[in-house]
Amino acid sequence: MERKLLKSLQICTSVRELKQTHLQFLVHGLHDDDFVLPKIIDRSSELGSLEYSIKVFNKAQNPNFVSYNTMIKCFIGKSHGGTLSVYNQMKALMIWPNSYTFGFLLRGFESFEALKDGMGVHGDIMKLGFCSNVFVQNTLLDFYAKCGGNLGYACRVFEEMPERDVVSWNSMIGAYMVYGEILSAIRLFESMPEKNIISWNSVLSGVCKAGNMDLARSVFERMPERNEVSWNSILSGYISVGDLEDARLIFYQMPEKTVVSWTALISGYTTVGDTESARNIFDQMPVKNVVSWNAMIACYVHNHKFDEALSLFHGMLIDGKCKPDQTTLMSVLSACSHLGSLEHGKWIDSYVNKNKLDLSIPLGNALIDMYAKCGDVKNAYAVFSKMAIKCIITWTAMVSGLAVNGQCEEALDLFDKMCLEGIKPDYVIFVAVLTACSHAGLVEEGKRVFNLMVGKFDIEPRIEHYGCIVDLLGRAGRLEEAISFIGNMHLKPNAVIWASLLSSCTIHGEKDLLEFVTRKILDQEPSNPGYLMLISNLSASIGQRENFSSFRVAMRQQGLEKVPGCSSIQLGNTVHEFLAKDTRHGQRKEIYSILYSLNGHLKAVADVM
Repeated sequence: MERKLLKSLQICTSVRELKQTHLQFLVHGLHDDDFVLPKIIDRSSELGSLEYSIKVFNKAQNPNFVSYNTMIKCFIGKSHGGTLSVYNQMKALMIWPNSYTFGFLLRGFESFEALKDGMGVHGDIMKLGFCSNVFVQNTLLDFYAKCGGNLGYACRVFEEMPERDVVSWNSMIGAYMVYGEILSAIRLFESMPEKNIISWNSVLSGVCKAGNMDLARSVFERMPERNEVSWNSILSGYISVGDLEDARLIFYQMPEKTVVSWTALISGYTTVGDTESARNIFDQMPVKNVVSWNAMIACYVHNHKFDEALSLFHGMLIDGKCKPDQTTLMSVLSACSHLGSLEHGKWIDSYVNKNKLDLSIPLGNALIDMYAKCGDVKNAYAVFSKMAIKCIITWTAMVSGLAVNGQCEEALDLFDKMCLEGIKPDYVIFVAVLTACSHAGLVEEGKRVFNLMVGKFDIEPRIEHYGCIVDLLGRAGRLEEAISFIGNMHLKPNAVIWASLLSSCTIHGEKDLLEFVTRKILDQEPSNPGYLMLISNLSASIGQRENFSSFRVAMRQQGLEKVPGCSSIQLGNTVHEFLAKDTRHGQRKEIYSILYSLNGHLKAVADVM
């Protein structure tokens, strides 16, 4: 019966099933069996119910050291206090720990970087005579390497070990590598009495991460044997330093290429912007997993080929062998945001709901951002409201989304609501709120928010915050106040700050101030084509044709050319891209006709007002 019930326990897929099985153990009087109890505790933890594990443990009659060890193991990464409480109870009842007890304890403390408690356990290790236990000493060495703050404690443990195995040496070498002490790691490696493949791979990986590829290649060539980890380490090393040529050579020398190898090379080509080579590698892959698809979709998004990203996503769905995960959906939503493809974005939202996917914080943030950038504030707010847990990025995305879609007062209200809920704002959300104030002309609200940032939340203003206030004051015609504000800044005003005043000077007829601001910009960035074009256009708009011509001549003489503005929108399955003064679009005549008509209506309304 015990064997049958244990088999039933192992196949439980939910806490409900586990409780039913546990009831059968109780009925047959087996629940306190020294062999059964740890199994029930462990299985409950594996099914995600640490609470039930604790309940079972606390109700047990005289649990032995195996049950205590199991309970300590269940707390790893979940509760530092729980780990300590069970261990103290164990000591109080004079239940002697074994090597596994100390292993689980130190791993539990490591999860929370509890150095002081780990040192206390170290004292118990010495008192109870475990100093010569290699397993315990290796665990202690690993704990100090990760939680000690420096290598002093780890080195001392290593040096005092009466016996070392290959794990001891590998742990110490790995610790040196993590702390960037490459030469110490190499010296220790060379002094090893016996090296295994893990030793070689540890050194190779550490040297690759340090970017010393000449030394890494030397280690790689000396290796008596190589495995998948060895090849992927050297491949990733070359990719990380941008040496795609040597990475490609290593890739084609590999005796066996895994999905990891193929995907690593795709990511390498992504970083250098070579989407064509990345796609060639992707198409050659004999087996693809979801990570491979994600890497290729991300490659297109990273390199601003958003329509290709959507096309590949459609290919992934048609292929049907790999199901999109949250990473896939976030990349596709980014592409939708840049293309203004609300249709595709809504499909992703529908896919999440239909497949009952967890609306994680990153995915929720991506959906809010997509809807906001596509102008659908209602659905953006619906996603925002549905999210059970929100981070500061969630609030920022929603506040910014309201602001860019003209709902500036709503953006301010949402920001105030966030502050009332006790969520501390960061400098990014203040940029979003100040931008909203600037766009809506809410001068006093903007000044209030700026003072709140500095006074209440003790956030030092950045150049972006100053720029928002200058723009806000300039738009309101309070140019003298804007100049005074710039003079009181703790940062030196850059060209962006001065440029934000240019249009305001023109609109409010401040020709003298326009010349002053123009000189400030040209002193700082005399060769910026964007600023030169802006200055020349503004000069022309107020009748200063001589200045307009002189700036255009200066640009031609310096060989400067402003990159034309570009925007795109997706209608159906077609992405329409527009440049400033576009003459390439197939429907340009109809588009310009509508634009002229709109301009006429706007002028008529302005004349009436």
